[in-house]
Amino acid sequence: MPAALNATPIDTLQPVELADGVEIHLRVAGPAVRSLAWFIDLLIFFVVIFAWVLLVGIIAGGLGDGIAMGVMLLGLFLLAWFYNVVFEMTARGATPGQRAVGVKVASVSGAPVRLPQSIIRNLLRTIDFMPAGYLFGLICCLFTQRFQRLGDLVADTVVIYDDPKEIKTAAIQVNADPQPPPQALSRAEQAAILQFLERAPQWSDARKIELSDLLEPLTGRTGLSGLTQVCSMGVWLQKGGKN
Repeated sequence: MPAALNATPIDTLQPVELADGVEIHLRVAGPAVRSLAWFIDLLIFFVVIFAWVLLVGIIAGGLGDGIAMGVMLLGLFLLAWFYNVVFEMTARGATPGQRAVGVKVASVSGAPVRLPQSIIRNLLRTIDFMPAGYLFGLICCLFTQRFQRLGDLVADTVVIYDDPKEIKTAAIQVNADPQPPPQALSRAEQAAILQFLERAPQWSDARKIELSDLLEPLTGRTGLSGLTQVCSMGVWLQKGGKN
C-alpha cells in the first residue's frame, strides 16, 4: 500500500500558544471531513427519530392522541437541540459521526469543550444552516484560519482530529555545562533563570531563543549561543552555585 495512504489526514496544522509560552499544534479538520461527520450523524438522527415515533405510538397511543403528540414533540425537541451537546460532553468530545471520521470538538486552546461552549455552538447551528444545507457555515469555514463556522467563532471552539500526540517537539537540544553568571544575581533573577530552565522543554525553539535574547545585557549573546549561556547559568544555580 502506498505510504501516502497510511499518512495521518491533515487539513491544516495550526499553532496555538498557551500560557507561559507553551506552544501546541492542533490538527484542524476542514469542511470535507466535517461534512462527512454531519451526514453520518444525520442518518443516525433520522433512525432515532423513527424509533422514537414508533415507541411513542406503542406506549403513549393508549393515553390519547394529544398526550402522544406532546410526548413525541418533546422528545424530538430535545433530540434536535441537545443531540450534539450530550455527545460533546462525553470524554471523547465527539458525536458518533465525528468519532467515525476521527475528529472531535475542543476549545481553541486544545482543552476539552465546556458545557456553555457546546450549548452556544449548537444553538447557532440555526444561523450556520441558513439559507440551506449549512451554506453560511461552509462560507465561514472557508474564510477562517481554523475552519470555524459562526458557532465555533462565538463559542471559541474548533473541530480537530482526535490525535493527542500532535504536539510540537523541540528540534534544538542544548547540552549545557554549569557556568556561573558574569555578575551577582538577585534572588528574583535567580528564580527567573531556574524557572526558564524548568519550563524550556515545553516551549518551541523560537520561544526559547526569544526569551533568552532578553538576557543579552547579562549574557552578552543572542540566538543559540545566548540560549546555551542561560542554560549553563541555570544548571550552575541548580547545583547550588557549584561547578
